[in-house]
Amino acid sequence: MAESTAEQQRGRPFQPGQSGNPSGRPKGSRHEALAALDAIGTENAADVLRKVVEMAKEGDMRAAEILVKRVWPERKGRPINVALPPMQNAADLVKAIGAVVEAVAAGDISPEEGQALSGIIETHRRAYETEELERRMAAIEAGQAGGSA
Repeated sequence: MAESTAEQQRGRPFQPGQSGNPSGRPKGSRHEALAALDAIGTENAADVLRKVVEMAKEGDMRAAEILVKRVWPERKGRPINVALPPMQNAADLVKAIGAVVEAVAAGDISPEEGQALSGIIETHRRAYETEELERRMAAIEAGQAGGSA
């Protein structure tokens, strides 16, 4: 008897393409443990915040750091001012990259900012290249349509 039961339990419990839970997990439902943790956090959040503020006032620099990072989060970027030439063709793009390199070399922008700006210029180059290819393909197709008529 045990052998026949084991045979039935092995393999796929559902037919291919058939889900064990066709409707899936309901939207917005949460695991009970996460809901319990949220409830604990909500109940004690005000007390924890008061304690951190109190500790910061007493000179605890870690508590002060926690508060400051919440009030003034670290900036992920800043506006940069680099004079770039108008970018209308491939030669202009080379000049633009040169301006970025010069700005990094002069210390006007960081290498990371230069890399980000170069990425934007590269995206512009790809867009220009795509437009150029489309224009050439249209010219080729127009030439073939005119020649075969």
